[in-house]
Amino acid sequence: MTLHPVTARVTARIVDRSRELRANYLAKIEAARVIGSARGKLGCGNLAHGFAASAADKPLLRSVHGANIGVVTAYNDMLSAHEPLKHYPELIRMAARGVGASAQVAGGVPAMCDGVTQGRAGMELSLFSRDVIAQSTAIALTHEMFDGALLLGVCDKIVPGLLIGALSFGHLPIILVPAGPMPSGLPNTEKARVRQAYAEGKATREQLLDAEAASYHSAGTCTFYGTANSNQMLVEVMGLHMPGSAFVHPGTPLRDALTVAAAERICAITTLGDEYTPIGRTIDAKAIVNAMVGLAATGGSTNHAIHLVAIARAAGLIIDWDDLDELSRATPLLTRIYPNGEGDVNHFHAAGGLGVVIRELLDAGLMHADIRCVHGGTLRDQAREPFLDDLKLRWREPPASSLDRSILRGVAEPFDAEGGLVRLQGNLGRAIAKTSAVKSAFRRIQAPARIFESQDALLLAFNAGELNGDFVAVVRAQGPRANGMPELHKLTPTLGVLQDRGQRVALLTDGRMSGASGKVLAAIHVSPETICDGALAKLRDGDIIRIDAEIGSMDVLLPAAEFAARTPATFDLAANRVGSGRELFGNMRTHVGSAERGACSLFSEN
Repeated sequence: MTLHPVTARVTARIVDRSRELRANYLAKIEAARVIGSARGKLGCGNLAHGFAASAADKPLLRSVHGANIGVVTAYNDMLSAHEPLKHYPELIRMAARGVGASAQVAGGVPAMCDGVTQGRAGMELSLFSRDVIAQSTAIALTHEMFDGALLLGVCDKIVPGLLIGALSFGHLPIILVPAGPMPSGLPNTEKARVRQAYAEGKATREQLLDAEAASYHSAGTCTFYGTANSNQMLVEVMGLHMPGSAFVHPGTPLRDALTVAAAERICAITTLGDEYTPIGRTIDAKAIVNAMVGLAATGGSTNHAIHLVAIARAAGLIIDWDDLDELSRATPLLTRIYPNGEGDVNHFHAAGGLGVVIRELLDAGLMHADIRCVHGGTLRDQAREPFLDDLKLRWREPPASSLDRSILRGVAEPFDAEGGLVRLQGNLGRAIAKTSAVKSAFRRIQAPARIFESQDALLLAFNAGELNGDFVAVVRAQGPRANGMPELHKLTPTLGVLQDRGQRVALLTDGRMSGASGKVLAAIHVSPETICDGALAKLRDGDIIRIDAEIGSMDVLLPAAEFAARTPATFDLAANRVGSGRELFGNMRTHVGSAERGACSLFSEN
């Protein structure tokens, strides 16, 4: 198919904008490339340390013949999505031995759960954990023992962090190995209903806990289409998974077969073979554009408006929110997965899932088919479905069309003509809004501002019965330099209650929401942030705010001279500097870049 003109234009713009940075990156990874075994250049003492505990694999490691694969794992058994990773290293080791190679656990990375830390002090470390994961990945791979790596991770900051770290070793082949979603539990819409009832005082804590426990009930990824499952979609459309790996349940023979296949494949694409596929060349401008298109088409997580920028930068590529906005407005919305609809990712997968989405977007020319996928084929091959044929792993074409049009549709009959994310801009700065879950009637608002310095302050006002009439809730000083840019998802049920009562409400913040951003219009990630000369610092209660997600505008309705002359508010952030480990992250708060630059503390230009 002919490439869509918007996809072609945005890709060309990224290539041109990134020319020097990308060339320097490619030169760096080419210089790091080792022909033959990576460990062969180590001194005898270095190498002996590297294989001292390797038991059955010691002869192969000592001989420096055969690939050695590093496993970087985010396993812990508190995080449901990562608990299944416990048994992966031994499975990978056995698969590597079967093809004359070896595998070692190179290192572990932290994996915090945003679901546990929502609304707590620990959430202020959540975004920074991505950069720590990137650094931990680099530390794991720096031993020079490895000819390729498998990255074991699933959730919010973990996959982006693994990718950023791996891209600093861009000469190595890398495959990501997921764990899959838990089986469907309590329907997400029922869980949301109970949450909202609890916010109104119409449900007890015990009823709320029963609903939450029935929803999050076993090992595997949470089943709503949040950041974790958006991660899996992005990895698929960038060609970094074995085809169709994203949404296969953990603990099944098919999941184990896919893990074995990833281990066998990584051994085949090192410099010791004929199919060398380094991740630094796999993730190029075309792959990043595919990721943005996939995000728009599926109404994915707003967090990726930040993460994709940082991932691209790690690969020597520069993207911004204008790129995302232009692609989203050209991309039809093909899915309705909770919180954008009633079905979960299991229902989506059963309806045809990513295979149908990828094929539809390729046929429409919106995605690049000719990216370098780790499995050796094209993106069209990535759309194939895995299955077991008498215990042998095979792939087949996805369904010819959606098997459930309430969850998944084709380009010819989308849920919306435009994708799920838009860039807003105006005299309040630039922001991101997720429109896929917001009904068209609620995508515009003009109302007075109510100013809050924390989400807890807004909740106190709600509980006191003070939030009456139409308003835009401005929750400011929530950006990366202020307090680490926490998610403010705790506000979702409360604002939903007010909207259901007939009030027109919206959220305006330099903080984040989450992949579970819901039905209330939210202008988030406002940049510049409040404490970095951001316009939010000049807002006052009663200022009239207009947000229009249809045209992409975000303004305070004041004369320019009057607004410019205002003295910005000052903020006491001392309470956000200590406790729950926050005192250890002062350097990151000082050096982190803006949200539109990936809210990353790792790049020198920040």
